[in-house]
Amino acid sequence: MDHSAAPVLTALAAYHREGQLPFTPPGHKQGRGADPRVREVLGDAVFASDVLAFSGLDDRESSAEVLEQAQDLMADAVHAEHTFFSTCGSSLSVKSAMLAVAGPGEKLLVGRDAHKAVVSGLILSGVRPI
Repeated sequence: MDHSAAPVLTALAAYHREGQLPFTPPGHKQGRGADPRVREVLGDAVFASDVLAFSGLDDRESSAEVLEQAQDLMADAVHAEHTFFSTCGSSLSVKSAMLAVAGPGEKLLVGRDAHKAVVSGLILSGVRPI
């Protein structure tokens, strides 16, 4: 397996070369919709790759298998059967990980200083914190 390949990076570069303007979230439109004061402080680069998985990057309807290729590379690199990338933010990732190891009524060891995503995950899932 070619670990010098970077499927997501390659797809993002192609996306930028095409100069696409998305009509999807996020609302800042790669910086064009961001407040000028924010752009002045942070620059446009911070917004450039904050895109959804559309237009050649992958989506549920027309997959270019970009994410699948990247996940396969990661699994091979860490000697895992599978890897799954989260594209929905850290809070959803925390909840997904919790549900992957425990179900309703089952126990899960949780620190007292747990992030609020853990607490909401416990409430939503019915997992019992220990």
